[in-house]
Amino acid sequence: MLKPEENERLTRVGAGTPMGRLLRRYWLPAALSEELPEPDGAPVRVRMLGEDLIAFRDSEGKVGLLEAYCPHRRAPLFFGRNENCGLRCVYHGWKFDRTGACVDMPSEPPESNFKDKVTITAYPVWEGAGMVWAYMGPPELMPAPPDYELVRAPASHRCVSKTIEHCNWLQALEGGLDTSHSSFLHNNRLGDHGALRSADTAPRLEVERTDYGYTYAGIRKAGSRHYVRAYHYVMPAQQMRGRVSAWRGGGLEEIPTLNGHIWVPLDDYTTAVYNWMYAYNPEIPLSREFVLATEQQFGRAPEDLIPGTFELKRNLANNFMIDRQAQKTRTFTGIEGINTQDFAVQEGMGPIVDRSKEHLGSSDRAIAVMRQLLLEAVAAVERGEAPRGVDPVTYRDVRPVDLVVELTGPWREVLKEEMRAKF
Repeated sequence: MLKPEENERLTRVGAGTPMGRLLRRYWLPAALSEELPEPDGAPVRVRMLGEDLIAFRDSEGKVGLLEAYCPHRRAPLFFGRNENCGLRCVYHGWKFDRTGACVDMPSEPPESNFKDKVTITAYPVWEGAGMVWAYMGPPELMPAPPDYELVRAPASHRCVSKTIEHCNWLQALEGGLDTSHSSFLHNNRLGDHGALRSADTAPRLEVERTDYGYTYAGIRKAGSRHYVRAYHYVMPAQQMRGRVSAWRGGGLEEIPTLNGHIWVPLDDYTTAVYNWMYAYNPEIPLSREFVLATEQQFGRAPEDLIPGTFELKRNLANNFMIDRQAQKTRTFTGIEGINTQDFAVQEGMGPIVDRSKEHLGSSDRAIAVMRQLLLEAVAAVERGEAPRGVDPVTYRDVRPVDLVVELTGPWREVLKEEMRAKF
């Protein structure tokens, strides 16, 4: 369990808070690239780490991320005109480019140099893997852009989506790092004791710290062999995990496909979940059928969302449309969608969990170590040091796996080649 003051340090993300300062030291997704589909298109509202921002793609096709309100009279730039490499406020015509410079001030006399004295907060952005990434920390400490294998995978082999979760980012991240819950929460075939995660519901957890966070394995018995789910926790808020079944050609087929999530706090009580997956066999790209079938399985396909939003139709207001009869006869929860099941328990905990009331067991080792790493990183930033995982060199070569293997030695050695990035 955590002390209340430690819980506060880990969950509050606003500017000036300990965790807010830590999170601002990393590149984090601010939007999907598809939300800004064309130059001079409509601006998009962005909320991130408690700040209201506006994103736009300028005439050159480059993205700007600005404070959401004009510095003149605080009018909302969401209604602005995106034109000629800048966003123009509709209130008095002040115009700002993607760097935050005021490039036109038509409400002032032509001889005035006032516009040269006015700027708006602008954050550096970088596009990769179908996402717009933002860096909101000290400019002099900005690290190199992300270099995950996901970023290097061909677009034909990759898919990214987004959903909004109404709870604090930490309990969402903890749910992703918790491997033992999949034997219960995601048991969608009651009575099927041949399923790997149903046959052994108490995996042995081994966690090994790394320069980027940690790698860990949930190890289950699988007859004479072992089922190993080897994950990576990449600080501050990403989980990478293996997946071997993918939809292709009208049926399920064993192909090398990986997936994971990045949890980005919008504020203390709301989280954007960026869901990614990629096929890493160069010969097998992700088909549209595969993507749709997978998103449907997870409960985040277009038909699962409230139109025009990234919000789930199944949500806390309607008890995630739980089917109690299905819970008795078909699935452990009676809730449709793997990620929907996650949202149900994580949002159901309340906006911010009181971790001083928890009782952690051996299966919670990955969660406990993650909290320790974050507290250590917060302290490192307070001392003026670089936190773990900001340098892409530390994580660029990692890959998760999900395999049934002969454990003839330590899992890290047995799976060494499979856990090395190839793209």
